[in-house]
Amino acid sequence: MHFNSNERIALFIDGASLHITAKFLGFEVDYKQLLLFFGQKGRLLKALYYTALADEQEYSSIRPLIDWLDYNGFAMVTKPTKEFTDAAGRRKVKGNMEVELTVDAMRLADSLDHIVIFSGDGDFRCLVAALQQKGKRVSVVSTLQTQPPMVADELRRQADEFIDLADLAGQIARANSGRSRRE
Repeated sequence: MHFNSNERIALFIDGASLHITAKFLGFEVDYKQLLLFFGQKGRLLKALYYTALADEQEYSSIRPLIDWLDYNGFAMVTKPTKEFTDAAGRRKVKGNMEVELTVDAMRLADSLDHIVIFSGDGDFRCLVAALQQKGKRVSVVSTLQTQPPMVADELRRQADEFIDLADLAGQIARANSGRSRRE
């Protein structure tokens, strides 16, 4: 993993993607450790966490995490989920945050040197290319360790650096999760 200590860094975290990727790898993310880890890599200016929330629910299982992240240095970007019925009559819930993450990354790019995107979604390939055209280094964090891989091949290849989340588990896993920090 290559970072320069004087780089201005921002983390753009697709919350749903990071959660499911870590779950498939068998650990929970310790977000305080995540901030400390990337804060040691350079000048961490911002950590943005993107997630959709079910508006109609009185209590959401993700609400305590959202509140903790908001209080502990993450900029929270949320929007309500949308519920619809597909052609087969199945109830579906949608809450994609790709547009919000993309707009924020482009808006903040001029004040950054290195953008770290936590997602494997191939839709971000165009964002990575646009940021690179602005002279920014872009790292993508996801994994190849699952079947199928959680990262789209085109996104991984476009990034300046691909960081496998499995390789970070020793630094950012919660102590009481499936893996220890020392693994």
